[in-house]
Amino acid sequence: MKNTKLLFIIASASLVLMIIAAFVMSIIAIKTANKRPVSLEQIVVQSNDIEFCDDIYFAGERVPLEMFNIRERYEKELLSNTYFHSNTMVLLKRSKRWFPVIEPILKKYNIPEDFKYLCVIESYLSNVVSPAGAAGFWQFMKSTAEEFGLKVNKDVDMRYNVELETEAACKYFLKAYERFGSWTLVAAAYNAGSARVAKFMKEQGATSYYDLLMADETERYVFRILAIKTIFENPEKYGIYVSDKLMYEPYKYDIVIVDKSVDSWAQFAKEHDITYKLLKVFNPWLRSNSLKVKKGEVYEIKIPKKPFNLTHGHVMNLIGNEEFLLNDSLAQEDRIYEDE
Repeated sequence: MKNTKLLFIIASASLVLMIIAAFVMSIIAIKTANKRPVSLEQIVVQSNDIEFCDDIYFAGERVPLEMFNIRERYEKELLSNTYFHSNTMVLLKRSKRWFPVIEPILKKYNIPEDFKYLCVIESYLSNVVSPAGAAGFWQFMKSTAEEFGLKVNKDVDMRYNVELETEAACKYFLKAYERFGSWTLVAAAYNAGSARVAKFMKEQGATSYYDLLMADETERYVFRILAIKTIFENPEKYGIYVSDKLMYEPYKYDIVIVDKSVDSWAQFAKEHDITYKLLKVFNPWLRSNSLKVKKGEVYEIKIPKKPFNLTHGHVMNLIGNEEFLLNDSLAQEDRIYEDE
């Protein structure tokens, strides 16, 4: 009996000490947070349910939100992207750099502008490689890339050329639209393949993306696009605040025409007062240290301009050189940009 009472007293004392410790730690955390360059309101993220318009469109085609499963699938992706703040914010910042490159090409081929959001969910606007080997902003497989006119070999891989891969994607969209007559089905076909979507439609007797039963990834695909579109069109409404001056500005560069073989890209970069790394950042489609140019071939090489041509050596030379900075165009920039 005495042992039981003693254990009870010890347990009670331990609980009191834990409460006191938690209280003290909370006070310390609040004081620490107040010393940071952000406010408590920025640290504490409130999660609220989201109300959205019942009348939304993809590529001019109305989304039937009256269907319960369509509404819930859209809402799931909207909530997911809204409360994945860090990722969505980075994508929004990148879009300032890459949408001005992508939009004119879509317009050239009469592709609805909403397809730029397909590029966002495919690659997060970066030159990534999927486990299956799809590469670039638009995630082309090697065989598909070559089918639509992109050169892929040991020296060059034009899937990493944003402009050329966007053109290839537009050609794919046009071909798929001739087959399906629906931009929503075109988007689904880009994910699953035209043959597979056609097979699903035939087997299920359905003519609409919203009535088809497909793999989960494809069933989510259009809704992921719609969620990104919804947030990007009004980011503040969904708690995403990015200052215009902190957006990633479009690259500035000059074009140098190369119609002869290059033995060393490192030497080429040095001759243009940039680093090998910067050359590859602006021309990621260059896949080796040299280039064999055949007769009649011509390549356009981007050479970064200020402020994107800065190297560490340049920065070290500029520090403390106030007179140079005042006379240099760099002084007109808000900051030194970095490649993400």
